[in-house]
Amino acid sequence: MASGKVEDYVLPPVLDSTSDPPPLFDGTTRLYIAYSSPFPQRVWITRNYKGLHDKIKLVPINLGNKPAWYKEKVYPGSKVPSLEHNGKVIGESLNLIKYVDSNFEGPSLWPEDASKKKFGEELLVHVDTFTGAVYSSFKSDPVKEVGSHFDYLENSLKKFDDGPFFLGQISLVDFAYIPFIERFQVFLSEVWKYDITAGRPKLAAWIEELNKIDAYKITKTDPKRLVEDYRKLFLAQN
Repeated sequence: MASGKVEDYVLPPVLDSTSDPPPLFDGTTRLYIAYSSPFPQRVWITRNYKGLHDKIKLVPINLGNKPAWYKEKVYPGSKVPSLEHNGKVIGESLNLIKYVDSNFEGPSLWPEDASKKKFGEELLVHVDTFTGAVYSSFKSDPVKEVGSHFDYLENSLKKFDDGPFFLGQISLVDFAYIPFIERFQVFLSEVWKYDITAGRPKLAAWIEELNKIDAYKITKTDPKRLVEDYRKLFLAQN
């Protein structure tokens, strides 16, 4: 499944406060997600790319109307994503993409090369700084504030020349960033007419390559809904 091919895949229905829980801790591995959230999308893409559709069952949760059993019986933090596996539940998206890559079959998403490992860890550490800065800019003037942050990504994509991805070949780093880049590209373009790829050919090529991967494409959020949600979230009081 190295190509991340997804065929004839039907998304399961969203569970809300009226939904009964699945048969919890029955030996089934379950990934609890929300279709609209970038954090579980990281793990969802990883699961898809590794070809784990039959090994890890998706359980989508309605974040605006959560079932009580999710907090009470599954994940006390009540956030997504979480992974029910081997009688325990694990959370936090960056930890989970590493966990899924290390504990399940499928193509490895972490390099063997020491320099790539080191740079990959640096990029994973940086991702929260990057996303936090861009989100903060939405409440002021992103056109003036976000350039350096996207320049950082452009320069990072120049580090290795054996492929279009952050570590040359595709890795967990790409899946950690793309859910947020997807949203930032749409929102900045729609509201501020700011093109994150202008003058950044490596970033443009990276987005283009990821958009060819079915394992990612099936997880993408609806752009119109995204803009509506982000307008309410970031611009309602502006």
